[in-house]
Amino acid sequence: MISVEEALARVLSYVSVLEPETKPILDSLGQVLAEDVYAQFSIPPLDNSAMDGYAVNAEDTKGASDSTPIRLRVIDEVAAGYMSKKSVTPGTAIRIMTGAPIPAGADAVVQFEHTSEASRMGYGQKARLSEVEVYRPVTPGQNIRQAGEDVRQGEMILKKGSTIRPAEIGVLASLGHSVVRVIRRPKVAILATGDELVQVGEHLPIGKIYNSNTYSVASQVLRYGAIPVILGIARDREEDLISKIRQALECDMLITTAGVSVGDYDLTKKVLATEGEINFWQVRMKPGKPLAFGRIGKLPHLGLPGNPVSSMVSFEQFGRPAILKMMGKTEFRKPEVTAVLHGGADNRDGRRCYYRAVVRKINGTWHADLTGPQGSGILTSMALANGLVIVPEDVAELKDGETVRVQMLDWTEDMENA
Repeated sequence: MISVEEALARVLSYVSVLEPETKPILDSLGQVLAEDVYAQFSIPPLDNSAMDGYAVNAEDTKGASDSTPIRLRVIDEVAAGYMSKKSVTPGTAIRIMTGAPIPAGADAVVQFEHTSEASRMGYGQKARLSEVEVYRPVTPGQNIRQAGEDVRQGEMILKKGSTIRPAEIGVLASLGHSVVRVIRRPKVAILATGDELVQVGEHLPIGKIYNSNTYSVASQVLRYGAIPVILGIARDREEDLISKIRQALECDMLITTAGVSVGDYDLTKKVLATEGEINFWQVRMKPGKPLAFGRIGKLPHLGLPGNPVSSMVSFEQFGRPAILKMMGKTEFRKPEVTAVLHGGADNRDGRRCYYRAVVRKINGTWHADLTGPQGSGILTSMALANGLVIVPEDVAELKDGETVRVQMLDWTEDMENA
């Protein structure tokens, strides 16, 4: 048996960053930029108004107050998307909307609230004013967004290797990009094995179980940004398993569930050895000890255990990092917190144990409550959990009230701010 760290290192050594592809920007969410993005123009391209108000020469507003307003002649009106053909000269102003380019001769904007416009708006008057009174002085540059304030022409705006979030998509759109070069998403083939399995939706005979592993693993693959390719169920016959595995050769990774233990019908290891190579097949962890990893041709293969909790926990430790690396990401660890354990957790055979737990932050301290029975076949223990309490290999028991390390399965904003 090898350690979790060694197993992960071997898995990651077998996978590489995939090649780039060109995607519509909205479809690239969560992918990694394959090239630097430079600005072809400045944003905003021109000085523009940050307020609805009046574009003025700041010098004209000196000394303005409620009792001694400055009266200016209104010579034009300009909305966002348009430009005034007139220039502000001493004693004049141009009515301007937020986002409209600053007219020539103006160096500040007086917001409506500090002019006689406020009372005009209160009475619902819409006719254009020929004059406006200013009640507050402004300084040069006040209420003006400078050209290039956000983006300057020629600058690198987004760096290769960055993950695309909604903000990056907005930036790309603001730069006029409808498509972007990103590392493509891996296609991950998913194959369940075993005569006991029945497809979801079909009649369930006595002694059979529904194929839940395919759906839990496929959803994990989706969650971390890859594309699941479901191959169905391979029965406990070598020819059937080999046929199904060969369907996966056009994918970037194959994940099988079950068939990696030591039973008479656990064929996955045998077929993997025949069709490819096995790198390892046991890991010092619980749940998830029987876990095979190797290669079929150039196709990495991760053989997860058949028990549903073992399958999901093993995927988090090995499948997830492999997918993230193929996508061009460099941070593979799940968030971890230090929490107070409620209830005991033992470790009788020197493996690293992952106990399912509900983790909450109370008065600034994290607390972890186990979800109940921790059998590797109790899938509901995963549905109840948002974290995995880690019991190290060299710790025989964690007692109630001890401080523990917890790997978070879910990390939400409300947990961050609790």
